[in-house]
Amino acid sequence: MSNEPIVSLRNVTKRIGGKTIIDQLTSDVPQGEVFGFLGPNGAGKTQRFV
Repeated sequence: MSNEPIVSLRNVTKRIGGKTIIDQLTSDVPQGEVFGFLGPNGAGKTQRFV
């Protein structure tokens, strides 16, 4: 397998209703890894990044 990430996020910020819920997230997910978001109901896990 390649060392190149299959998903790469750089400096992602998400605000909902004036509240910053993600601030400057940078992350790589390598090929073959499993990645998921954990959090309570209403935490914005299903919000689209627009």
